[in-house]
Amino acid sequence: MKNNNTFKITYYSNSDKMIITRNGKWTDKCREWISNKGIECLVYLDLDKTEEFGTDQYRTATNNWSIK
Repeated sequence: MKNNNTFKITYYSNSDKMIITRNGKWTDKCREWISNKGIECLVYLDLDKTEEFGTDQYRTATNNWSIK
């Protein structure tokens, strides 16, 4: 993905204990990797929470996520 691309991401949130959909943005701080435990991870800028808190809010989606 290229910097400044925006998207909708849907995944199961462990902290919320439910499937969530958020508006996201890819920045130079975002990345996708596989953890030492073999878990797929994606860090993205959560635009919804950034607006709510007023500062950049990065989140990590794990395993199965969908981006549109």
